[in-house]
Amino acid sequence: TIKLQIWDTAGQERFRTITSSYYRGAHGIIIVYDITDKESFDNVRQWLFEIDRYASESVCKLLVGNKADLKNKRAVEYETAKAFADELNIPFLETSAKNATNVEQAFLTMAAQIKNK
Repeated sequence: TIKLQIWDTAGQERFRTITSSYYRGAHGIIIVYDITDKESFDNVRQWLFEIDRYASESVCKLLVGNKADLKNKRAVEYETAKAFADELNIPFLETSAKNATNVEQAFLTMAAQIKNK
C-alpha cells in the first residue's frame, strides 16, 4: 500500500517561497501546467529549477498538462510538452480535472514511480 499525501500549491510567483518548504521530504512532485496557457508551460522550467534546488535528489517527478478537455483552446501542443518531458526523463501525461480524464492515472503513475525507486 502506498499512501499519497497531496499538497496543492499555488503556481503564482508570490507563493514560490512558501512552496519550497513543501519540497523537503517529498518523495514525488507532480508539476501541472494549463494546456491553454503557454505562460504556465513556460514556467515549468523555473518550477523544476526550484524542485532541484530544494527537494531531495531522488525525488520522483511527473509533468501533467491539465485542461485536456479544452482542445480547441490549446496553446501548448502535446508533442512539445512530451518532447520536453522526454528530454528531462520525466513521465508526462495530459489530464482533465473537469471530466476526470487521466487524473487517477497521474496519481497511479506517481505512486508506481515512488514504489519502484
